[in-house]
Amino acid sequence: MKDEQEVTRDAQEVVAALRKQLTDQIGQERFDLWFGEQVRFELTSSGLLVCAPDQFVLDRLRKQFRGEIAVAADHLFEPGTSVDYDVREIEKKQPSHRCKTTNASPRQLSLLPELPVEESPLSERPTRPKRSTTAAKTLDSFVHGAGNRVAVTAAQSICERPGRMTPLFLYGPPGCGKTHLAEAICQTTRQSLGVRRVVSLSSEQFTSMFLEALQGSGLPSFRRKCREVDVLAIDDIQFFAGKRATLVELQHTIDSLMRKGKQLVLTADRPPSDLTNLGPELITRVSGGLVCAIEPADFETRLGIARGFAPRCRRPIPDEVLRLVAGELGGDARQVEGAINRLDATSEAHGRAITLELAKASLQDLFRAMHRIVRLPDIERAICETFGLEARSLHDGRKTKASSHPRMLAMWLARKYTRAAFSEISEYFGRRSHSTVISAERKVSGWVADRATVQLGQAACNVEDAIRRIETRLRMG
Repeated sequence: MKDEQEVTRDAQEVVAALRKQLTDQIGQERFDLWFGEQVRFELTSSGLLVCAPDQFVLDRLRKQFRGEIAVAADHLFEPGTSVDYDVREIEKKQPSHRCKTTNASPRQLSLLPELPVEESPLSERPTRPKRSTTAAKTLDSFVHGAGNRVAVTAAQSICERPGRMTPLFLYGPPGCGKTHLAEAICQTTRQSLGVRRVVSLSSEQFTSMFLEALQGSGLPSFRRKCREVDVLAIDDIQFFAGKRATLVELQHTIDSLMRKGKQLVLTADRPPSDLTNLGPELITRVSGGLVCAIEPADFETRLGIARGFAPRCRRPIPDEVLRLVAGELGGDARQVEGAINRLDATSEAHGRAITLELAKASLQDLFRAMHRIVRLPDIERAICETFGLEARSLHDGRKTKASSHPRMLAMWLARKYTRAAFSEISEYFGRRSHSTVISAERKVSGWVADRATVQLGQAACNVEDAIRRIETRLRMG
């Protein structure tokens, strides 16, 4: 007779085979979209149990994939195996193939009563602390700072009363926390307010679902899923650019939810004024709600992020190491998390405590990358990308504001970030005299002091905000 450890291992193999069978039937992309790690399969004494994280996914699995799941179960188990469905939120990420028990090969399965999880030999093993798994994103776990205070306040207000400010549009560079805040709103409204109809999608998921509906599964079903909800969050809408049919569908979805007073949360990597390729109709709707910028994290915010990640490590991290990481790395939370993960792996591999010396040695390449040398062509490219200009606009003799203001900003940034002489800067940007650079430096400094505005696309933009956008592009390379 097999012991409990062998039984558990057999069960894992059975469900792994089930997931592979389903992938072969419906394709890897659809499987990742609708099953992935969010759906678990459990073997019970009566048959197969499909566990979904929420009612939306559960309904989709029953209506769209019931036949495929039944075929996979019949293929691996006995014909006519009972398949049940249930909503079970997963508080911690677990392997989706984890099962309670079985006692047979995949083809000749004899389902046995479930074993209590605490009795499994696998749960009695650890003698060394395990790393914490990724928890659900919540407002409590979001690190507040000067650059995200308005966005956090808006998120808290929405969680208390969804639909009060809609749509909420969050924008900022990668790693600033947009996705975290959007998912936290969904999580909080679902748990604290008991709101059941909450849907969070990436732009890719929305597009895939829409195209799938067009190709056969039916637009009415897709529209019910996205329009008959209380909260809808869509991440990274800048990726809808060029997808005309999807943009029209998104626009109608937004209209439908706004008429009903439902909550929309949208995120992007740039403000609405820079999303002109999404069309004026969509930009108007987005701008009519609450638009919140999230700036790259400052030192104190990065330090808070580092301290939040530190408990996941298998060895303690001294605060001086966390301060080093926060001071050397930029405002991207993912870079901070990656540095903490590397420290954990390095200390584990060498069997050494995490010290300042170990951190400097193992992270030196990351630190060097953050202090990359900025050259005049880098500034030129960042300016042109931010203002939507061609490079020749910065070099010709035009004195219109559309050309002269970006040129003066380029010269000001060249003085700030490079060691180029006045004459070198003036020559690069097509000027004859170094006095032009001196004048530009004084003028832009005056703009910053007076909180003046510059024209960015079709809208006026605070000069400090424009400089931050340019500097973000410089950091990203």
